[in-house]
Amino acid sequence: MKAGIDQDHTIGIVAGAGAYFLWGILPLYWKLVATVPSEEVLAHRIIWSFVFMIVILLVLGKLSSFQKELILILRKPKKLTAIIFASLFITINWYAFIWAVNHDHVIQTSLGYYINPLISVLLGILFLKERLSFWQMISFGLAAVGVLNLVFRFGEIPWVSLVLALSFGIYGLLKKKAKLGALTGLTIETLFITPFALIYLMSVRHNIGDALYVENTMILALLLGAGIVTAVPLLLFATGANRISLSMIGFLQYIAPTLMLIQGVFLYEETFTSAHFISFVLIWAALLIFTLSRTRLFRRMEPRVFQEKHSLS
Repeated sequence: MKAGIDQDHTIGIVAGAGAYFLWGILPLYWKLVATVPSEEVLAHRIIWSFVFMIVILLVLGKLSSFQKELILILRKPKKLTAIIFASLFITINWYAFIWAVNHDHVIQTSLGYYINPLISVLLGILFLKERLSFWQMISFGLAAVGVLNLVFRFGEIPWVSLVLALSFGIYGLLKKKAKLGALTGLTIETLFITPFALIYLMSVRHNIGDALYVENTMILALLLGAGIVTAVPLLLFATGANRISLSMIGFLQYIAPTLMLIQGVFLYEETFTSAHFISFVLIWAALLIFTLSRTRLFRRMEPRVFQEKHSLS
């Protein structure tokens, strides 16, 4: 019995780490289609993600259950509204990511996904009435100082990072409200935005051949593969999330932005100054404190006022 549990846990860790690893090297993929306008890459990503998800549902024999769930959702205005807005925010996130990578802002994408867990908790406080512990408040303060350091040193807001973090955070909040599984959720979201993606492609390209870049076999293959590189990490994540603890997922999620940072600095040689270093150190410290904030050791080190709140809650 224990061996089975250990094996399940191992599968969960491997699947979760695999998901974050693939997300982390995604800039490498989008760089390969840098010659295609970001808007068109986004449209292809939406369309082929939907096609790939339909294929997955067919292979798993879940297409009929998906159709039933879609009908039920269409009958529930609140749930439908949440999913429509989730579709909008994941579209914003995908576009910001593709645009940032292809305009040499890979370091900013890394910063965005480091900030994302903190943004998600902040949204939970604002909309789900969740409470912050003492150490979580400290982590927010450190992260805020890290972002403000970049603002003051360079005189501009790291908007790419903030758009990525906010759009994905709001997307997660809406998904929590809608309560959809990974397979069903992504299929429905891409279903809603695929018509707009098709209309856009047909408006900027004169025919299907031009839209698919049929004269360039490599670009065509990469655009078709956009659906696969979108869906596979999500499927791995769903597999892992069902087998390992939330704290383990919390540790694994730092794989992706770390890989992005390494690519930005060493592979694409983007500017990484002492100001960037200080900000990243502050945000790394914030994330470490945030991750450990619920452990017994950190709770013991909280001021007595916060310890009393824990005992009352």
